Amino acid sequence: MFSNTEIGIDLGTANILIYTKNKGIILNEPSVVAVDTKTNQVVAVGNEAKNMIGKTPRNIVPIRPLKDGVIADFDMTTQMLKAFLKKVSKRAGVSMRKPSVVVCTPSGSTAVERRAIDNAVKSFGAKEVHLIEEPVAAAIGADLPVSEPQASMIVDIGGGTSEVGIISFGGVVASRSVRVGGDHMDEEIIQYVKRQYNVLIGESSAEKIKIEIGNAIPSHTEEQMEVRGRDLVTGLPKVIMISSKEVHMAINEVLESLLHAITETLESCPPELSGDIVDQGITITGGGALLKGMQGWLSNEVHVPVHLASNPLESVAVGTGRSLKMIQKLQKAAK
Repeated sequence: MFSNTEIGIDLGTANILIYTKNKGIILNEPSVVAVDTKTNQVVAVGNEAKNMIGKTPRNIVPIRPLKDGVIADFDMTTQMLKAFLKKVSKRAGVSMRKPSVVVCTPSGSTAVERRAIDNAVKSFGAKEVHLIEEPVAAAIGADLPVSEPQASMIVDIGGGTSEVGIISFGGVVASRSVRVGGDHMDEEIIQYVKRQYNVLIGESSAEKIKIEIGNAIPSHTEEQMEVRGRDLVTGLPKVIMISSKEVHMAINEVLESLLHAITETLESCPPELSGDIVDQGITITGGGALLKGMQGWLSNEVHVPVHLASNPLESVAVGTGRSLKMIQKLQKAAK
């Protein structure tokens, strides 16, 4: 056990990751809390709570206290953080007495949203809280040379938000934050199945469809998948077959929003740095980066090389933790 622990938190819409310098990633669980509405007590958090979605009695409600990368329910976020940190101190033997914490925030978040994150983290006894922009954290975690005088372009496709950033000299030169991500793809799949087949499917089924047969490239080799849901006409269970081409049609609007954010960021990049991006390319991180065909589709659309970070799901958390030692430098660059 050691006090004054330095920890980095990736407070994601879909997952929360906690990183410590000595032990690396010590927690990676869904940002879900199950609450008993009768007593207002937290029944479960993380994996346990996510497994309850769509399967609980009426008085137990699984909720996601983070929406579009920011805090939607302050009290629940605080309770969830406390529960996760308790888990971490038991499981990893890490003392949570007055830790120094770095939390990443979406680059488009408002001062009110940043204050909410700051307060939520301080409420469980953090000694000091530093906020770092998500594109910078993702770039550090993806081992890009962020402090060098050259452009590093990062696209972090998360659950609730996607962050696009061009970083040079440790600071953000140009960035865009769009409130689209993996969760929105799931929602579009649910709506598509409802419209086309009159069948209602759950979030978990939609996520499974996206992971197994979702594809960013329109002209890919077609795949099929069996999906179970509830027939909206008869109210009875029903099995349908859905193809990967249909999934592409369903998520296409989300992909177009992401592409628009990338092209807008490239357009606002200083010409001196544009040459670096042509040479170095774009690095993609986040869960959405793992969608089949994402690299090829993006590269084709923006005409520059696209690289997948070595560990896209953990890049932001790792970068958040690593930034502890360079936080002063980053804050100077931001001023």
